[in-house]
Amino acid sequence: YVSNKLRVYNSKLSVMSTLIRSSVVARRSALSILKSASISRSAVPSLQAAFFPSPITARPTIATYPVRAFSDDSDSHSDFAPKRKDVSDDEQETLNMIKSHVDSNRIMLYMKGSPKMPMCGFSARVVQALKDEDADFSSVNVLDYPAIREGVKKFSQWPTIPQLYVDGEFIGGCDIVISMHESGELKELLTK
Repeated sequence: YVSNKLRVYNSKLSVMSTLIRSSVVARRSALSILKSASISRSAVPSLQAAFFPSPITARPTIATYPVRAFSDDSDSHSDFAPKRKDVSDDEQETLNMIKSHVDSNRIMLYMKGSPKMPMCGFSARVVQALKDEDADFSSVNVLDYPAIREGVKKFSQWPTIPQLYVDGEFIGGCDIVISMHESGELKELLTK
């Protein structure tokens, strides 16, 4: 009787050896083969420990990606450097620059970040309202230019950013623009 049990056990063991350590599903199948064999219940845990040294549980796979090394400025050509105008700390020059922006662009937005990547929620809401109206607008990221950031507040006598100008006229900040957008006034103003 015992030799017959061992023969059955050996045949099931050979089937099981093809399944071991290939996947969680295969491990569970091998365990069910072990459990279905007519071996005493006390032997199953020791056999399980022999063939499955680690617990039979699914582990999450964490993907790793190679770290991309960025070049430093020393080996890059100046043509590829960001192009930014120098903004003077002189208040009057800054106000003149803001006036030229507002006069030369029909729709001008002073915001934190860029339209593709706003850096504050208020700027993002104004950009979305302008996009909803299919407006073609120009913008300045005031985070790049501290002098413009302070100058635009003095220019409009409005303490917050974003600030929207249409046809050279100050419209308002986020709350006013969103209110106008929701009421339809912004669409009328932009289609004139």
